[in-house]
Amino acid sequence: MIGDFARLSRLSTKALRRYDELGLLRPALVDPVNGYRYYDRAQAGTARLVAWLRRIGMPLARIAEVVTLDEGAAAADIRAYWAQVEAETAARRELAAFLVDHLSAKGYVGMPNGDESGSGPGTLGIRYAALAHPGAVRESQQDAAYAGARLLAVADGFGEGGAGASAAAIDALKPVARGAVDSADLLGTLQDAADRASQAVREAVAGSGAPAESGTTLTALLWTGSRLGLVHIGDSRAYVLRGGELFRITHDDTLVQSMIDDGSLTEDEAASHPQRALLLKALVGAPGEDGARPDVRLHDTLPGDRYLLCSDGLSAVVDEADVTLTVIAADGPDAAVRDLVALAGDAGGLDNVACVVADIVAL
Repeated sequence: MIGDFARLSRLSTKALRRYDELGLLRPALVDPVNGYRYYDRAQAGTARLVAWLRRIGMPLARIAEVVTLDEGAAAADIRAYWAQVEAETAARRELAAFLVDHLSAKGYVGMPNGDESGSGPGTLGIRYAALAHPGAVRESQQDAAYAGARLLAVADGFGEGGAGASAAAIDALKPVARGAVDSADLLGTLQDAADRASQAVREAVAGSGAPAESGTTLTALLWTGSRLGLVHIGDSRAYVLRGGELFRITHDDTLVQSMIDDGSLTEDEAASHPQRALLLKALVGAPGEDGARPDVRLHDTLPGDRYLLCSDGLSAVVDEADVTLTVIAADGPDAAVRDLVALAGDAGGLDNVACVVADIVAL
């Protein structure tokens, strides 16, 4: 009877009825006359697993998939889910810290240079270049790179519809870059742009007839005249060269990065990990129940800053020290993107590569 099984599994009869309705835990037998549900004692383990997964916040649709897996596959899926939760929590923590600092600063609505209009003393300008290359091995080009007066972006497509997905993600941001940006609501503008990019990828993948798992990473910077708005999802990266040091300003949405974060993997071990390319978040053709959204935040700039955006066709094959030396030595953005793509080629060029370099200059 359902009451006996509820006590055995430590679940309420209401929860068992709900799991039955959702197809998560079907009774072994339902009496056709009175509708009583009967469960097999062997189902208690599954019932407890469902309850535990609900306690960690896993969506019901994903639980329905996990309970069909063998123990090893289920453990791997739960680990991947929790890594995604921790990555999203870290991103929200970072955004919360930024908002505290942003709102606590005196005169936070104004530009750091004290000039809302983008003209007059202290005005900053941007010089930029972009380059994408298929590499020495791949026949198709799924990476995309774009650099304009207001928008810098790289996207790394994957799956059969990857090329269309990467192009669609960047194209969706271009109208925002062409319009006026309210500095007081730049975060809202960025989130709207990120949502449009997500929708554009879904439409591009659906329109191409490619599997829904096709998609793209996206890392973009929107230039406002004195600061940059960052939109990021996946493992493409953004760096800033400042004071002779190269700092990464994005966080990889990958399984190995989450393992580095929790101390279970070192940077050196991550470089050779068999799942180093496994993404926890990306823009895909069919979003899940908890559809991943790009992270957005603001980044203050200084004259002399040099920004690098790149796909993992560069960052995964070239040592960061070599990337730093190349970015420092290059005479301008055009030379920098050419040298970086050549560096990836020298490392084997097994993947597509996309690079954008931009210099912040005082006008």
